[in-house]
Amino acid sequence: MSEDFNMSMRKFLKQVGVTSQQAIEKAMREHDTSGKAFPVKAVISIPELGLEHTIDGTIAGADKGEA
Repeated sequence: MSEDFNMSMRKFLKQVGVTSQQAIEKAMREHDTSGKAFPVKAVISIPELGLEHTIDGTIAGADKGEA
């Protein structure tokens, strides 16, 4: 794959990671999540290529003020 492809892929994945973490932390701060675990799903899609990639997982809740 080309260098341009690699750089654009890395930039996109970094943006996904950073913005997703910020959104999850904000949601955790706004709710009492201590002692709980939350199922989580991430979906990456490129409709023009017929791609839909789903990742399922679990995120443990944070003590109030920790997230």
